[in-house]
Amino acid sequence: MKKTFLKKLLIVFSALTLLVYGTIYACSDGDWGWSFDSNFTPETFVDKSYSPLFLSSDVFYGIGFDTEHLTRFNSENIKDWSAYLENRINEKDLNFFLTDSSSADVADLFMYYKKGKANKTSEKWNKKIKLDDSKTKDFLFFLNDAQIVETYSTQRFDSWGYDETVKKQVISDLKWIKSLEQKYNETKDPFLKNRYWFLTVKANFYSDKPANGITFFNQTEKAAPKNTLYYRALAYLAGIEYRQKNYAKSNFLYSKVFDKCPTMRVVSAYCFHPQEEKDWKQSLGMAKTDEEKAALWAIHGYYNDEEKAIAEIYKLQPKSPHIDYLLTRLINNQENKIDRSFKDKTVLENKKRAKDSIRKTAINLVAKIAESNKTVQPYLWNVAAGYLETLNGNFKQADKNFNEAENKMPKTPLAVSQVRVLRLVNNLSKIDQLNPENEKTILADLSWLYLELPKKPIDDFRYENATAWSQNYLASLYRSQKNTVMTEIFNHESGYYDNEKQLLEMKAFLSKTNKTEIEKIGASIYSIQLADINYFQAVKATFQNKIPEAIAFMKQSDKLQNTVFYGNPFLGNIKDCHDCDHQAPQKKKYTMLDFLTIIQKLQENVAKQTDVYNNSILLGNAFYNITHFGNARLFHEGNIAGYGSSPDYFRDPIRDMIINCSLAKAYYQKASASAKNNEQKAKTQYMIAKCERNEYYNKKYYSLNLSTWDIQDDQTNFIAWQGFKSLKTNYSKTKYYNEIINECGYFKTYVQK
Repeated sequence: MKKTFLKKLLIVFSALTLLVYGTIYACSDGDWGWSFDSNFTPETFVDKSYSPLFLSSDVFYGIGFDTEHLTRFNSENIKDWSAYLENRINEKDLNFFLTDSSSADVADLFMYYKKGKANKTSEKWNKKIKLDDSKTKDFLFFLNDAQIVETYSTQRFDSWGYDETVKKQVISDLKWIKSLEQKYNETKDPFLKNRYWFLTVKANFYSDKPANGITFFNQTEKAAPKNTLYYRALAYLAGIEYRQKNYAKSNFLYSKVFDKCPTMRVVSAYCFHPQEEKDWKQSLGMAKTDEEKAALWAIHGYYNDEEKAIAEIYKLQPKSPHIDYLLTRLINNQENKIDRSFKDKTVLENKKRAKDSIRKTAINLVAKIAESNKTVQPYLWNVAAGYLETLNGNFKQADKNFNEAENKMPKTPLAVSQVRVLRLVNNLSKIDQLNPENEKTILADLSWLYLELPKKPIDDFRYENATAWSQNYLASLYRSQKNTVMTEIFNHESGYYDNEKQLLEMKAFLSKTNKTEIEKIGASIYSIQLADINYFQAVKATFQNKIPEAIAFMKQSDKLQNTVFYGNPFLGNIKDCHDCDHQAPQKKKYTMLDFLTIIQKLQENVAKQTDVYNNSILLGNAFYNITHFGNARLFHEGNIAGYGSSPDYFRDPIRDMIINCSLAKAYYQKASASAKNNEQKAKTQYMIAKCERNEYYNKKYYSLNLSTWDIQDDQTNFIAWQGFKSLKTNYSKTKYYNEIINECGYFKTYVQK
């Protein structure tokens, strides 16, 4: 029965705040994680006051932690005082007095009234409001007292370093609290009297004799109107009982607040804290009516077994509104039990796993309550029952439940969409093998789910899981029917295009004009476009040195062919620094197609024996730069190949392709063979050495799939690559040799050894 996350905190609260005011703030944004795991939207029919209590991975759904301690009642307070003052103070000034830093002004105005002598503050405000008006005076007198109490109720502390032995400041002037009680007794105006009653309870709560608050409350409770102030005061009483270790009484009072004051549901749920099973039973024993018992079960179900809580509330008070929020938690919890892994499983296997995951007692309970038609919102129960029947494989009964719900439910966009998405789940679940006839039952809803909803999403509506689930389900159906193209369409696998046969099949599919309706839907949501495939083929052909083919594919890649390199892809610098190359001034920018056409021209020149050295060195640079080690990684990245700053981000075939410098090395060797002087030879030897270095690391690390974190220092920093040996032995007198020493610490260390 103990709630571990409340174990150390003393949870009792002030008028607007918890006694312990934390500085913890929510890290989540709308519990997006839950929306992606669920088809059942709790906001559809359940009152907003229950929203923080919906099932969540955080403390509270949507908000994380309750941070409205100081602001929860601001709007209501301003509205009440505005009605009382009858426009004697305008909205802006009333906001200032009630919610802003007005304590200094209020204190000065109080002294003005007390001494009968004007001061700067009274002179300022006399120009805006009539200070001699009796209601204005009563308001400011009350506000002065309220702000004195607020100095105790709004104390803050570092919640991360909370020490339970540190005592908070409390009101020790009991005579002053008695003066508040006297004002309550003497005040004739019902509005002011109600507020002095509440303020007296609150002041006692923050005093060193809080038990006096219980006495005062019990003596005056019958005369107090059962409004928000009453339940705020009742919450103070619950806090006092908790501090006195009267846990059963405290929890019983919190349940009354939960039941009757929607604004404080999140607070009372947070503070509800049975220490032991006996406390819970004692609290139940204090409840005199079925309504009070139902409220206790409602708040108890938030922390424990909602199924049992629903069953108990249904027996006591079927029309309790609390039962509905517990139903949403029950359904979302059942969803959370389902194993959503479709991979390598047949449709029938996945259906069975879903069916086995759902508690049969939960299905039976919800079905019974839905059939009874005794709840306030029977359509909610029919929707829930229908969804559970779908998961249970009882598709005909699910249809009946959804029909029943649609006949009676409010036709809000959220409600209509909720039933529609669950009908789709049900209709798709009926299908074990796709054919033209059963496809018709899902086409319109698939189009709505995949194409319409993302463009015009409905607030709070959970459809993401249905999207992912339905695509996986369709992929499983197509997999069982040996349709690899449609399997890939609905469930993209990163390695699909590494199989040439599959690649060509997909190109044919995307190119055909006579697609069926479901094929059109699939193609419209597929993440890979025909242009992506052509671009991928162009990249592969380039790494295979099939440049004419690469150009042909690139020309069919639509806008991708016009993608511009960040740096000059024909540069060959001493240091590999792609960021440096990207920032260097460039006289000409190259597109992907420009790059390939220039390579083709360079190769033609080499074939004709025209300026072989320069053309070969440029070709070596080009093929080097498109590898992982160069400045043109942009070339090999794409929707099919993938993206990443490290080779281990890519799947094996792509990784092996982008770390291979053999083509660049071959052109550097060709340049070396045709070099006309030692400067040219020195440059080619260094470029060859870079390729040798990369080859060494490829074999030692990348081919073993070692991440950066797995690479250990093995003291091989200064291996004498063949290119280094040649440079040191034959070209140490060249200018380029000295440039290498100045820029490459690796080579400098080698030659100094």
